[in-house]
Amino acid sequence: MENKDIFINRELSWLRFNSRVLSQCEKDLPLLEKLKFIAIYCTNLDEFYMIRIAGLKQLFAAGVVVSGNDEMTPLDQLREIRKYLKDEQQILEHHYKDTVAKLANAGLHIQKYEDLAPNVKSKADEFFFSNILPVIVPIAVDATHPFPHLNNLSFGLAVKLCDSDHPEIIKFGMIRISRVLPRFYNAGDGVYVPIESIVHRHAEEIFPGYKLLASCAFRVTRNADMVIEEEEADDFMMILEQGLKLRRKGAFVRLQIEKDPDPEILDFLNLHMKIFYKDIYENSIPLTLGALWQIIGDKEFSHLLLPPYTPKTLPPFGQNVSMFDAIDKEDVLLFHPYESFDPVAQFIKEAAKDPKVISIRMTLYRVEKNSSLIQALIDAASDGKQVTVMVELKARFDEENNLHWAKALENAGAHVIYGITGFKVHAKVSQVIRQIGDKLKFYMHLGTGNYNGSSAKIYTDISYFTSREEFAKDTTTFFHILSGFSKNRRLNALSMSPMQIKERVIQKIKDEAKAGKDGRIIAKMNALVDSDVIKALYNASKAGVQIDLIIRGICCLRPGVAGISENIRVRSIIGKYLEHARIFYFKHADPKFYISSADWMPRNLERRLELMTPIYDEMLQDKLSEILRLQLSDNELAYELGSDGEYTSVIRGDNEKPLNNHEFFEDHLNRVFKTLKKDSDQDKAQILASKLFKDS
Repeated sequence: MENKDIFINRELSWLRFNSRVLSQCEKDLPLLEKLKFIAIYCTNLDEFYMIRIAGLKQLFAAGVVVSGNDEMTPLDQLREIRKYLKDEQQILEHHYKDTVAKLANAGLHIQKYEDLAPNVKSKADEFFFSNILPVIVPIAVDATHPFPHLNNLSFGLAVKLCDSDHPEIIKFGMIRISRVLPRFYNAGDGVYVPIESIVHRHAEEIFPGYKLLASCAFRVTRNADMVIEEEEADDFMMILEQGLKLRRKGAFVRLQIEKDPDPEILDFLNLHMKIFYKDIYENSIPLTLGALWQIIGDKEFSHLLLPPYTPKTLPPFGQNVSMFDAIDKEDVLLFHPYESFDPVAQFIKEAAKDPKVISIRMTLYRVEKNSSLIQALIDAASDGKQVTVMVELKARFDEENNLHWAKALENAGAHVIYGITGFKVHAKVSQVIRQIGDKLKFYMHLGTGNYNGSSAKIYTDISYFTSREEFAKDTTTFFHILSGFSKNRRLNALSMSPMQIKERVIQKIKDEAKAGKDGRIIAKMNALVDSDVIKALYNASKAGVQIDLIIRGICCLRPGVAGISENIRVRSIIGKYLEHARIFYFKHADPKFYISSADWMPRNLERRLELMTPIYDEMLQDKLSEILRLQLSDNELAYELGSDGEYTSVIRGDNEKPLNNHEFFEDHLNRVFKTLKKDSDQDKAQILASKLFKDS
């Protein structure tokens, strides 16, 4: 059990996850869906370099030898990662070029300026003078013009020029392309032009009196991880704002540049950036492909996307139905995005307007920029209700948005908690207290995903509404822990990290191990990294317990190893929706089913405040059981992890029907909704929706 080879390296496992994202381009998907996965892949890789590669570089610089259970050194990891990404870059470029070529056949063109028809060039020229030239920044670099500061993910052109009158005089500079400009110029008629190719064409008009000898597009990536010394911070908000400014100045960790750049331009850039040569990536395709969403969102080509799905609001919720009346009658569990996120927002909106509501408490981790839910909280606070909101200011890359909402809530009179020293608050929970006569009635929402209506349309998550007394006590204790002083960070029915979730999960795994071959564990999550949990799973497997893990991303457990993990199977599901729900099943536990905000990672189990919620209601347990069963039966979106650390697509048997669980859930909810429209029997429709899939 102490053998390093039974653990898969965390960073290499993540790279394989991102490869599975990119491999969606190999599937029979509409063309703009493939472009989506290319955009997601590139955005993921940006963050990986900003955080994970930057961290490994810091560990190497600090002389750290071993940084994980697999015992790979930071240097070994950096070498493996760079080799992996250099090889995969060819795959990315192939998929991009292939997809763009097929899009051209469908009437959607992504073309450089030099490849445009003369009339389209004229339109691009006009756009340059009217929209580009006024906002771009020409930058000279010489003895009197120092090399400029480049923010993280800065994008532009590096140029090599000569004096028109004295061609022997060579100058180097750059043209910074502002983020206020679109990534692609939409020339109409389905033609999109990478903006840097238009800028290249007009470089001599940007530097009048000079002749352009060479130019190349480039993009820089900086270390974007923030370390905040909270213990020394008298004003946490001020420290955070300073940290956000410092993020823009982190060390350079990557340079992306056009293929075959002028050697002198490359030397010029790296003279000032000093980026290790293996972190310089030459690209034969446009840079900043995370911006492809501009093209994907073109409504004229919506036929090149999968058919849109409208999330459904089903009984017991719906129009003219009080959220509180519905929750009073029974616990309710929703599966987003198939079931709408609207009831979650409605829960807070109704609470804000209800004269019987005296208190609303809520945690916020990642919220949308124009959140009607937060506006409801602001309205409630302005109306005199007691509103307590835990806004996690350390939610990576959402810090500025969260800072904005925190100030707005505080200005409205809400009590805003900015965090817990040393921990992130990642739990997803809200509590509403109503005054009913001389008694208080508590209503709770506990979820696996953020209070974000936009992401709830593309992330699969679980929402759970209840008025159970045991959860009322625990959520009250939880919010008291957030807002006050408390040495007792333990709950009863709910489990909270960092004190409880890990120990309870491990105990449940051990209980299944005691049952031997009768033991059964199914766990669905985003990532499995924690070595103590992994070892407990290995021991359960050795005892004969059958274990199925549905893990979207990182998995450091190595399945199928003789004598250790031959009873463990790991699958990853990649498709239309981002699998984000955490659902755990332990056959001999009471109850058997749990949902959680926490993955089984050290950061979730030891360095964050998270919640794990038991699901007692049998009908809701059945619903969770069917979700897990169908995801384990998926033979179109699923990949299986081998003992070698590689993933392969699940192969459908000869007599096996195809099952894409995302499409299945959509089709089922569409059928339920149609039944509801035809039949006004709400109870019948609710039973059909709650059973979810058993009769399908």
